[in-house]
Amino acid sequence: MRTPFMKYALAGALALSLAAGGAVVAQAALTKNPAEVTAGNYDLESSHGKITWSVNHFGLSTYTGQFVNVKAQLKLDPANPSASTLTATIPLADVAPNDDRLKAHLQTADFFDTAAHPTATFVSRSVTVDPSDANAATVVGDLTLKGVTKPVTIKVQFNGAGTVMGAYKAGFDGEATIKRSDFGINYALPAVSDDVQLHIEGEFVVQK
Repeated sequence: MRTPFMKYALAGALALSLAAGGAVVAQAALTKNPAEVTAGNYDLESSHGKITWSVNHFGLSTYTGQFVNVKAQLKLDPANPSASTLTATIPLADVAPNDDRLKAHLQTADFFDTAAHPTATFVSRSVTVDPSDANAATVVGDLTLKGVTKPVTIKVQFNGAGTVMGAYKAGFDGEATIKRSDFGINYALPAVSDDVQLHIEGEFVVQK
């Protein structure tokens, strides 16, 4: 005889199996071929887009935090990838270092000076697909932070595209390194590293 516990356990297992099956179906609809991606204008889905930053902290650890609520627009042209463009606006007050005191300090003139410079912006200037890997590209653009504009190179990886939960999306990851001193952010150098590693993740939704 099945106990009530066993009945619930079997029902739960069946539900998980069905959910997993649905996920497999959704994944099967995705394309990994960038040439098959729908051309057009895309907006970053804010709940699935952020920038994770990391610095070396006194030689003891790699300290990480995030920028959230990033706004970005992507123009995709799979037939001519070099014509694709990316623009982004990062609200600096929405930095998330998991430490309230540090978050407050990051708003001051020691770091971002958000009273005078509430946002950072990125505007791409070129997109170059890796000749040996169609899913990889180099995006070069201008990053403006704390009133200073400097070129930044982002290594981008295309993850896939397709209809997910009723919306057509394209997903990417990116890696970049900047020197904070280039933007006048010199506090605690060199104990806290000048190099800032950036990991960028984003799911972009095609505009209707």
